[in-house]
Amino acid sequence: MNNFRELKIWQLSIEIAKLVFKMTRNFPPDERYALTAQLTRASVSISSNIAEGCSGKSKKEFNHFLSIGLGSAYELETQLILAYDFGYVDKLSFEYIIPKINQLERMVGGLQKTSEKKKV
Repeated sequence: MNNFRELKIWQLSIEIAKLVFKMTRNFPPDERYALTAQLTRASVSISSNIAEGCSGKSKKEFNHFLSIGLGSAYELETQLILAYDFGYVDKLSFEYIIPKINQLERMVGGLQKTSEKKKV
């Protein structure tokens, strides 16, 4: 499974990362090295780990990277909740991105289960 670009989960993770980068442009400057940096790193980590997992030679290695990506998705969701609570993200943006993250979390979990049953 070397062509990660064809995976729907990778495509969705890239879409989410782009949304996060656009959202954080409006954060206060004093958040640049705090919440902004955390959000952007977590969002990039998801797609990066999915891609890295696709380069692996075993399903164990693939699932390991999916687990890291899934952890980053949960981290991103938590950080966005905080950003929303602090008033850095408006309600419309928050209600648009959270379901996408939840969908991605379900998709990654589903791929892990499928991968465990099949030979990758």
